[in-house]
Amino acid sequence: MAPPEETHSDAPPASEQRPPSVDSLARAISDVGLPHPLLVDAARAAVATGDPAEAEQRARAIAGEQARSLLTSVVNATGVLLHTNMGRSPWTNLPDRDSSRYSSLELNLDSGERGSRQDRAPRLLARMCGAESAMVVNNCAAAVLLALAALANGKGVVVSRGELVEIGGGFRIPEVMSQSGANLVEVGTTNRTRLGDFEEAIDDGDVALALSVHRSNYRITGFTESVAACDLTGLGVPVLADLGSGLVDSACQWLEDGPPSWLEGEPAVRQTLEAGVDLVTFSGDKLLGGPQAGIIAGRADLVARCVAHPLARALRPGGLVLGSLQELALTYLGRDGRSIPFWRMATTPVDELRRRASAISPDLTADTTAVPGGGTLPGVEIPSAGLVIPGDRVAELRTGAPPIIARVHDGSTVIDLRTVHPRDDDVVRAAIDSLT
Repeated sequence: MAPPEETHSDAPPASEQRPPSVDSLARAISDVGLPHPLLVDAARAAVATGDPAEAEQRARAIAGEQARSLLTSVVNATGVLLHTNMGRSPWTNLPDRDSSRYSSLELNLDSGERGSRQDRAPRLLARMCGAESAMVVNNCAAAVLLALAALANGKGVVVSRGELVEIGGGFRIPEVMSQSGANLVEVGTTNRTRLGDFEEAIDDGDVALALSVHRSNYRITGFTESVAACDLTGLGVPVLADLGSGLVDSACQWLEDGPPSWLEGEPAVRQTLEAGVDLVTFSGDKLLGGPQAGIIAGRADLVARCVAHPLARALRPGGLVLGSLQELALTYLGRDGRSIPFWRMATTPVDELRRRASAISPDLTADTTAVPGGGTLPGVEIPSAGLVIPGDRVAELRTGAPPIIARVHDGSTVIDLRTVHPRDDDVVRAAIDSLT
């Protein structure tokens, strides 16, 4: 038998192949949709890390990973209404104007001269919550920092030890106070603080301010005693209440059916000011339902001192945030809660959620439990409904376009429809179908 004929390849071994041109490789993966400089970066990384024959595949993978890492919209199916990792409240409304035009951010249209960015949205926010005046900074921590710096720099601020809270990201009230230049005066104990503790501290030291901090992200139960912000108003110093979560009005006049039961006990801005508190700070992206912002509201003279402080410029928000808050305030003043996504989701009847779930997949429909989230109302549960899929499928759901962010409970994947807009029901249906 004749020996098998030998075959020869003209191609050199992979180790000896010449790497492809970076530019041609970048052009070959242009369908990924990234700008050319980023595709070039991906191509260079691919060429530098291995077999030239696989360079395009690796470059495509690197570019795709970078594209997925960019900020994008997602479907929040976790049932956490104010999910910090997803930007808390889903409010993006801006004034209806041509995007090619400028805005009147700091322009007085009557005089034609320079105005203040704190004149429009803040004025509406003040009207909305019954304050003499208001101003806006970039988040609630900044609002507290500015208020302390403007009103108590070099002087004492008295606060209960039970309210020296830590918020998300490791930011602590004592550290914020230290950065403001104010001196922390702790009174009481972790579980029990009395009005007399505040009175004694004010009599003994150079105290410029009494601070009340809402324990929005935890609860102390058992042998406890605390002093409400309104009970501090007779101490002879201004009272600053950090309400954090930002419920505008306990009556929820923007909701047809009034406040939901799960809001019971949550302090509100309007009622806190009506009780005599001088100044409040609160977030824009929690129970207010708007963009990330910090709001200072209350006595006009105290707000004016905050506006005039040098830190105010460093902490001020941009025109997009102020325009968005302006639209939100107008919506509140118009008592149109259904136009505020957070309140629409928070108050959707469970029966309606069940109907939507059944229309997506009757076999997977189940009652679920949602939560407020965002460090707001700890322990509060909101009845909800959605879909329960056997097994942990959350990683697969995150790869969709758009990504769907679900949660795992008792070994099953829960898609809670309370935090899913009805227009995304078809997206959810398609994603579930792709899993089977």
